[in-house]
Amino acid sequence: QEIATSPDTKSYPLNWYGVEVTEATLGIIGMGRIGYKVAQRAKGFDMKILYHNRNRRTEEEERLVGACYCAKIDDLLQESDFVMLVVNLTPQTYKLIGERELNLMKPNATLINISRGGIVDQDALVKVLQNGVIRGAALDVTDPEPLPRDHPLLHLPNVILTPHIGTATDKANTKMLKKMIENALAAVDGLPVPDEVLPP
Repeated sequence: QEIATSPDTKSYPLNWYGVEVTEATLGIIGMGRIGYKVAQRAKGFDMKILYHNRNRRTEEEERLVGACYCAKIDDLLQESDFVMLVVNLTPQTYKLIGERELNLMKPNATLINISRGGIVDQDALVKVLQNGVIRGAALDVTDPEPLPRDHPLLHLPNVILTPHIGTATDKANTKMLKKMIENALAAVDGLPVPDEVLPP
């Protein structure tokens, strides 16, 4: 606001330019329900979609969103302009993205984490961001939450942080509340719980 209203503002730096997503390559790690919804939306921007998942989607599901399966995460990391993490946090996915994986990414790539903070080795992420190994990171989740006020991620110019509110809209919150009530009533009535989460 200060820059927009100041009479001294004559121009703005080129590094304020945004990054074009149309025709860029989006790599989705975790093509479950949410990952697939992301792919549906990315298709609307004519993005090339790569994905890695424990279980490959059907050919029809891939065709509908124009997604290509990568059996190896490394291939996805090396080819993507945007890498989005949409996996559950488990012992197998803890620090799934570390320094080795980050160094495989393109120098103009952006890491997007909408899953859980523990999926990424944050110390390694800080290091590659400070050294310009990747363009930047957009994080809706961190470990811990919230971060300490002096954490480097809060002070890097190539990081966008939101406090785990990526789904926070009136409509989404209302849907979640209704789901919670449905599940609670089913449990009280001795019926199958619609959204029961079973251990892996």
